[in-house]
Amino acid sequence: MRNAELQDQELVSLYIQGNESCLEDLITRHKKRVFSYIMMIVRDRHLAEDVFQDTFIKVIQTLKRGTYNDEGKFLPWVLRIAHNLIIDHFRRVKRMPVVNGGDDFDIFSILTLSQTNAEDKLTKRQIRSDVRKAIENLPIEQREVLIMRYYIDMSFKEIADTTNCSINTALGRMRYALINLKKMLEKQDIALSA
Repeated sequence: MRNAELQDQELVSLYIQGNESCLEDLITRHKKRVFSYIMMIVRDRHLAEDVFQDTFIKVIQTLKRGTYNDEGKFLPWVLRIAHNLIIDHFRRVKRMPVVNGGDDFDIFSILTLSQTNAEDKLTKRQIRSDVRKAIENLPIEQREVLIMRYYIDMSFKEIADTTNCSINTALGRMRYALINLKKMLEKQDIALSA
C-alpha cells in the first residue's frame, strides 16, 4: 500500500518503527494547513517559516521519544504545537500578533453584504479594508477562532484541541467574534449579516 493511502496514525506508527519517508508524507499532507494557520496569526513570512520548522522539529522529537499519544488527532496536535510556539514567541518579544487579513483572507466567504451598492468595485474594496481592520481589532482569542474556522476550515473540536480549550469556549469565542465584528462594522455603517 502506498503511503498516500494510509491514515495519519498509520504513517505515524510506521515512522516510529523506522520508515523515515512516512514523516515526509505527513508533512507534505498537512504543510499547507499548518503553514496557513501560522501565517494568518503571525503575518510575517520569515517568522512563519521559522515557527513551521520549529513545529515539525518538535513533532519529530516527540515521535522519536515515543511520547506521542496517538488518538487519531495528528493535525490538531501539530496545530497545537504551532499555536504554543507562536504564543511563546510573542511572550518573548512582549507583543501580541496582529492579523490584517491579508490578500488571501476573504471574510466575504462567511459574511454576506446587505449593502445594495456593494457591487461597485471601489465600495467593495473599501468594505473589505474596513472588515480587515475590524478583524485586527478583535481580541486575539476571537480572531484566532475566526481564522481557524473560516480560513483553515477547522471543526470546533479541532479548534478546541488546538487552542487547549473546551468546545463551548471555542463556540463562545466565535460567537463573540461575530458579534464584535458586526458591532464594529455597524459603527462604520457597513451592515453585515452572518
